[in-house]
Amino acid sequence: MPKVLIAYYSRSGHTKAMADLVAEGVKAASCDVVVSDVEKLSADDLLDYDGIILGSPTYYGHMSWQAKRLLDASVKHHGKLEGKVGGAFTSSANVGGGNETTVRGIIDAFLIHGMIVPGMSKGDHYGPVAVNAPDDRAATNCRRMGETVGSLCAKLFG
Repeated sequence: MPKVLIAYYSRSGHTKAMADLVAEGVKAASCDVVVSDVEKLSADDLLDYDGIILGSPTYYGHMSWQAKRLLDASVKHHGKLEGKVGGAFTSSANVGGGNETTVRGIIDAFLIHGMIVPGMSKGDHYGPVAVNAPDDRAATNCRRMGETVGSLCAKLFG
């Protein structure tokens, strides 16, 4: 069974809530899922999964330094994450808080690793975003992305 890691950093609990919603979608796609704070992970852990979904709050239009630290450390595995499936999500304090730039920053790192990152034709196209705690719209988009990543992992690695 394919394994998907949902890694997140959350100071307020909003991004953690999104991670749990994403996990629901991954489980619905019949994949094993692990949800973990980025501070408990090393770059070596990324090698153990078929899919990696990273969530971070948005700070000044960018991901948290804790999430960035994991991505920076993953440089030592450049080329070894190729073909894995990726996704990204974020929460911020307001609508114009830099949500898409945060998600795109995570996606950019995944693409440089050679990962496969599906877009979504419905909802938040690059990845789910929430303003503060996830509302019904954000929750739907989190589950949808989790299911999309999980379904792709099942097709590729199942």
